Amino acid sequence: MEVAIAGGHGKIGLLLGGLLAEREHEVLGRIRAPAPAAALHAVGVEPVICDLEADDDVAEAVRGADAVVFAAGAGPGSGAERKRTMDLGGALKLIDAAKAEGIRRYLMVSAMGAADAPASGGEVFGEYLRAKAEADRALAASGLDFTIVRPGGLTDAAPTGLVRIGEGLELGEIPRADVAAVLAAVLGADNTIGRTFDLISGSEPLVEAVAEL
Repeated sequence: MEVAIAGGHGKIGLLLGGLLAEREHEVLGRIRAPAPAAALHAVGVEPVICDLEADDDVAEAVRGADAVVFAAGAGPGSGAERKRTMDLGGALKLIDAAKAEGIRRYLMVSAMGAADAPASGGEVFGEYLRAKAEADRALAASGLDFTIVRPGGLTDAAPTGLVRIGEGLELGEIPRADVAAVLAAVLGADNTIGRTFDLISGSEPLVEAVAEL
């Protein structure tokens, strides 16, 4: 399988790319500028220069892929406006690109709380949740074979391989490495198509948790 990851040099994107490359998938990592290319090459990912905010048409950056993953984001320290242009606008451009290229499979890295995003207020974080919620709704209505994964608070702790998956879970944390491992498992699990779920650390082996969805 050839997989194109938007946000290929982000913490989750880089971990996911490395996992997929280890499993002998072809992986394209979308990056905004050439500087991070060496880090992608180091884990077996082919870098592709594409700016989801500045480029109007990003179809060429995913051409030939069998699946796309939206793991990009404005990141901490960014303002409310950039939450809209990246966390929402970037996700919408990737939906359009997938449709244009006939790519059916689309994985979205969203966020816990997006299902209950406040209608207004909340300043930057509220805008972030609203952007995620709107992007999730657009993907669910796109007709693509989607899966929306909503992790809890992200940490850089060592992976445990143990998770809890479900809808409406209480807020918790999860290592980014475990999120990446769940995404890799979801890519090969047809039972996750059309599903949206929260994801936090738990007590169930992640492969079993994904299979039980």
